[in-house]
Amino acid sequence: MTGVRTKVNRVLLTLAGLLLVVAGGATLAVGLGVKPPSWWIYDDRHEVLLTEANRTRWRDEGWWWPVVIAVLAVLLLLALWWLSAELRRHRLAALAVDTGDGDGAEVRGRAVEDALGDEAERLPGVDRARVLLRGRRDSPEVKAGLRLEPNAGPRETLEHLVGQGLRNARGSLGRDELPAEVVLKAARHKAGRARHSSDCARGHHGR
Repeated sequence: MTGVRTKVNRVLLTLAGLLLVVAGGATLAVGLGVKPPSWWIYDDRHEVLLTEANRTRWRDEGWWWPVVIAVLAVLLLLALWWLSAELRRHRLAALAVDTGDGDGAEVRGRAVEDALGDEAERLPGVDRARVLLRGRRDSPEVKAGLRLEPNAGPRETLEHLVGQGLRNARGSLGRDELPAEVVLKAARHKAGRARHSSDCARGHHGR
């Protein structure tokens, strides 16, 4: 389903982009004095795209405003549906677990995220952790954001996470590999009146 949605998104974005490029380029060309073809929407650089007569043509018709409102409502619902689908795509709702008996099981993605986040926050030097599961249910990927305490070492924290948190997660899920992207961010703190800007370190781990 994710692959189909990705293809549909690409097709729609490509078509919308081509339409905007063609319409914008043609309008710009006519505005610069290029003679448009006979079937184009307007004939002269000084002609407006929508005349007052065209704008007010259907105002007095009883069906006009209900149709306009209905079309806009449908477009709004479609846009909200697309946005909701895009947001859901970035978060794994459930993932498959190898139980060793050949049948397998399924566990909620949010439960795994919470467990990983709680374990990460217990690591030395971690002030706060936020974990997301992405990818597919049979090949999940971890994206973790850790906010470090002022005196924590990014390298040591990353090694603790890889050697402890991700290792435990792989064992619990019955996986040999669990790709992960970890973003380390230093917590802001004040020293006297000076505020130090946050330092960021990004680590990638593939097992």
